[in-house]
Amino acid sequence: MGILYLAALLVSLGGMVVLDRRFRLFFFDRPRRAAVVLAVGVAFFLLWDLFGIGLGIFFRGETAFMTGILIGPELPLEELFFLTLLCYLTMNVFRGVHMILLSGRVRRGQGLG
Repeated sequence: MGILYLAALLVSLGGMVVLDRRFRLFFFDRPRRAAVVLAVGVAFFLLWDLFGIGLGIFFRGETAFMTGILIGPELPLEELFFLTLLCYLTMNVFRGVHMILLSGRVRRGQGLG
């Protein structure tokens, strides 16, 4: 049971990839740009976590659903996958909303400008 949370994160990441591929939202639209944006986003939130841990604000909660593997003090392995999911989801939603709004403008004959 100690891998359940990580498995759920991986399934969710898989869902993000499926949506991305189907609608060409992020990696399947501009892979290089997407890789940079995702890496910067994950790095930002990892630094955020490390500062929070250093200040004693964040700490690892004990649960039977996590692997127990730490990649840093008070920083579980699952956090890396959670932050990746968070950033990937955000970019998919951002691009999806942008595409919906753009297609609505084109259909109404308002053009792109």
